[in-house]
Parts: sequence; C-alpha cells; structure tokens
Amino acid sequence: MAQKEYTISDLYQGGYSSLKPQYGNVFTGYRINPGKFGLTTDPNTINVIQDASTKLNSGIKQIEITGVRPEVFDAIPTTQLKELNRLSKLTGVEMSLHGPVMDSAGMSQQGFSELNREDAERKITDVLKRSHEINPDGNINVTFHSAEGILGSEWKTLGGEGKERTAKRMIAVNRESGKMIPLEEEKMFYPVRHTREGKILPMSEKGELISPEKGLEMANDTEWDNKISQLFFNKERADEILQQNQVQIQHLMEYLQEKKEKGEKPLLTPTQEQAWMKFQDAENYLNEINKSANSIFSKAYEFGDEQQREKLKQLSEKYREELENINGGDVAGQSKAMHRLLNELQDPRNNLAPTMFVPIEKFAVEQSSKTYGNAAFNAYKKFGDKTPILSIENPPAGMGLSTGEDLKNLVEESRKQFVKKAVDEGKIGEREAEKLAERFIGATWDVGHINMLRKQGFEDKDIIRESEKIAPLVKHVHLSDNFGFEHTELPMGMGNVPIKEILNKLGKEGFDAKKIIEAGNWWQHFKTPPFKETLEAFGSPIYAMNMAPYWNQTIGGQQDYYGGYGMMLPSINYETFGSGFSRLPSELGGQRQGAEGSRMSGRGME
Repeated sequence: MAQKEYTISDLYQGGYSSLKPQYGNVFTGYRINPGKFGLTTDPNTINVIQDASTKLNSGIKQIEITGVRPEVFDAIPTTQLKELNRLSKLTGVEMSLHGPVMDSAGMSQQGFSELNREDAERKITDVLKRSHEINPDGNINVTFHSAEGILGSEWKTLGGEGKERTAKRMIAVNRESGKMIPLEEEKMFYPVRHTREGKILPMSEKGELISPEKGLEMANDTEWDNKISQLFFNKERADEILQQNQVQIQHLMEYLQEKKEKGEKPLLTPTQEQAWMKFQDAENYLNEINKSANSIFSKAYEFGDEQQREKLKQLSEKYREELENINGGDVAGQSKAMHRLLNELQDPRNNLAPTMFVPIEKFAVEQSSKTYGNAAFNAYKKFGDKTPILSIENPPAGMGLSTGEDLKNLVEESRKQFVKKAVDEGKIGEREAEKLAERFIGATWDVGHINMLRKQGFEDKDIIRESEKIAPLVKHVHLSDNFGFEHTELPMGMGNVPIKEILNKLGKEGFDAKKIIEAGNWWQHFKTPPFKETLEAFGSPIYAMNMAPYWNQTIGGQQDYYGGYGMMLPSINYETFGSGFSRLPSELGGQRQGAEGSRMSGRGME
C-alpha cells in the first residue's frame, strides 16, 4: 500500500455495512434455509457410521451416504446401513444415498452388449434394495449417474424455442452391432454439385461443409446401399452360372427335379452331369442370397419407422404374389422376383433405408431407460409404498446424457418402461402405474456438472436453459461450484455457476428438493466442512424464525476465509471482537477475566 493510506481500521471491515441483508460479495442472492442442506460422507470409507457422525457435528440436517465406488459400496456391511437408520432416528437427520457410478446402457469399448445391460439392471436393483435398510419406513432418495464411461456429443447449439440442437462432434452407434463411430464437421469436395431443382453445378473450390447430422444420414444410406449392392453382385454371379448351364439340361429339368426329390442319382452324360452340378451350386448360392435378403428386409422392418414399415408390408405382399405365380422348380423365375424386390428396397424414392446408426444419446436413452425402469419396478414389487426413489443425475458435461434435454428424455423413457413392465406383468393398471413411475423415478440435478458446458463455448443463458428443461422432474439437487473447465468441487459462490438463476428456473421442485453439498476439493485442501461457507453463499437465516440476521452478514464479523486480510492482529483481538461475546472481559458483560493492561495487546500498561 502507498504510504499514509494504511490505517489499522482497514483490517477490520466493521459492522455497519454487514447490517444490510444483501451484504457480502459471496452472497448468491438466493436464500435457502439451513435445513435444506446436506453433506456427503467420504467415498473412500466403508465406516459410514463414524464419518456420518462426524459430519453431524457441523449441525447439518441431511447426510448423503456416498457409495460412488462400486467396490467400496459393496464392502459396506449391512449392519452399518441398519445403524444409519438408528442414527437418523436418534438425531432427526434425513439420509440419502449416492449409488455406485456405473454404465447403465450396456456399453463398453467393444460396443453394446445386452448381457452387460442386464448386469447393470441387477446391480442397480440390488443397490435400491440395500438402500432400503437405511430408511425402511420412508422413501430414501438414491442417485445414479445417467451414463458412465460414454463420451457424449460436443454441441454447437443446444436448441430450445422449437429449434433442434446441432453438434460439432457426434458419436454414432450401430443399433444392430453396438459399434461406435465418431462423426465430426468436415469439408468435402465433389466433382459436381446437385441442387434440389435437379441442376448440376460445377465443383465448389471452397468445398461443402458436412455436419455430423449430415454425416449420420450418409452413414445410414451407405450402410444400406452397401448391403444391397453386395447381394446384387453375388446374385449376378449366380445368375451367370445358371444361364451357362441351364441350356444344356433345360429339357431334363422335370426328370432331374423328380430324381432330386427322391434322392436318386439321375442318368446323365458327363457334360450333362457337370452342368447339373453347377446348376445346383448356383441354386444353393441363390438360396443363401435369399436368406441374406430376408435378413436385410427384417432389419429394415425392425429399425424402420411406421411409414417405412407400411411400404415394406406392401412389398412383401407383392413379392409373395410373384412367387405364387412361379413354378416351384423355376429357379430363374425366383431369381427375377428377388431381383425386383432388391431393386425396390434400394430405390431411393422409396426411402426404405432403416436408421441403423443413431446418436449415442438416443441409443443410451433406449437402453438405460430399460435398466432404470426395470430396476425401479423390481424395487416396487418388493417394497410397495416404501420403495426408494431412483433419481438419475447428469454427469459432467461432455459425457453421455449430460444435458438437461438428455436427462429429461431418459427420466421420461424410464418412467414409460416402469409402466410397460407393470402392465405387462399384470400387476397394476396403466394409470396407477404412471402415477407410481412419477413418484419413484426422477432427476438429480448437479449444478456443477452442467456448468462444464462452458468448455464447449456455452454461456450462462445456455446453462440456465438446460436447467429449465429438467425442472419439472427434479427431486434432488447436488451443489458444487467450478469455473466450467475442470470437474472441481468447491462450495457455492467460489466459482461461476449461475446458481441463483438455476434455482429460480428449477422453481418449486428445486426449492423443495434436498440440496447436497459436494465439495470434495474443499475437503481435500482445507480439511474443514464447507457448511459455513455454503450458508454464507446462500444467505441462510441464522435463527429458526427464517428472518434476519443472515449468515452472509457474518462475513467481517469474524476473520475467516472470506474475511479480508485474515488474522494479522494479535489473537486476543479476535477473541475479544470476533463472533460471539463470551470472551469479553467481565467488566463489559463477558466471562473473561478483566485485563490489567491493554485489552488489545494483552500486555500491561507501559
């Protein structure tokens, strides 16, 4: 500081400004009652009783048991879970659980596996059943990540207001094989350009920018064309063999077919016998081609939309009528009928190419919704009205199913799967099942995770809009702050998460939801609970009447992390003039022994 600008009063912020309800540059502007906050247990310990008891010393009213590591959660004894129930009753503290972080879609580096998805369903069902030990008389909230280990798309726009979102980079999945391919924006140069009006234009020296969405469309068309073209190639070879050899035995066909049906060897000249053998090879070849054509038709019907299925039905009927009008032994006639069918399937005017490749978000929603919907229903069959609430959380932005739109789709599809499972098993009516699905399946919204959209170039308005999309489905909130680029976990108010606007968009659901403080980086480096810092950030009322004074007004009243220059004066200064007044000397109404000398220095008068 410049000379003469330094005065001892600068080290103490004073109390006059702290009387204002909005005091403190860490106050987010959104007030939350302290009873809405919760702390997490250490994810690396199975001694959750001891850890939860330690966290309770801060005065917290919610505890979330953190079992994010599967090997740690599986090592927690059942007795510990039952003791947590007793601890909850004894202290009046509500418990929740963060389940193991695992892949729920059945995806791996090798692609999709239904066996892997079924394994995940069994695991999540088991976690729900074990969580019931913590709160057997209520509905404990159990959080699972929407996806784990799956890279998501990198978005160019996030949509909204009737607009579709667009990608800069997309991961596409083959719905049949589960194999993944990356699709990015790329520039292509074509020898000519075709307009929609049918005009042919010369090559563009600037090239044509192909979006990931266009690349996905091209991948589907190419996959379809390649399969049919290969059948055409094989069929032409078989037809050629037929034509070359059928001439020599055409007049013997009835005789040959009769012998073939009886399993007898026909009497033929060497030339006729060779022609007959090649003819049968070509016939077998065509049969294999026919099986492949049937397989292609099946995939087109399985993965096609309703309009495509209707066209395929018409082609099927036409193909059947052609075969009925052909003599059973007329292989050439059957080949012609198959040729016409393949032509119809490949004709772009019919638009019959099925959507084999889909964005990984769509594929993951299709598979994960089965996992979560089935697991929630399995738990309901066992516990009825005491079923745990399955809350699906958004992972850090950039991973699969990390946006508000993706999470909304997953929760809604999981509820539909719950209803389908309930109706199929004949346990519950559809309308009642829908109400149960809404009650027991919801979303956990992690405000720090969605803030990481910033590394893709998005701003506050985009992060807030994603929060608005998921708002009606929120049952639980995770609080952590960061700067949008790394998955750091700080107390709110220490990063740039637009928490006030997010909570305003979450509305009543967000206000009523329990809010769990996830501040792992704060624990790691400062070794203190982040509870007080959170109360200051949210301006929580100090007293139970939910009125002033507020925790954000205490900043400056004691020299803590937020308190300016820190403890630069002698310690007795902070003992005397810090928060609380029990350390005041007796002559000023406190309990401290009166000082013989200066109260500021603690030394005698000199």
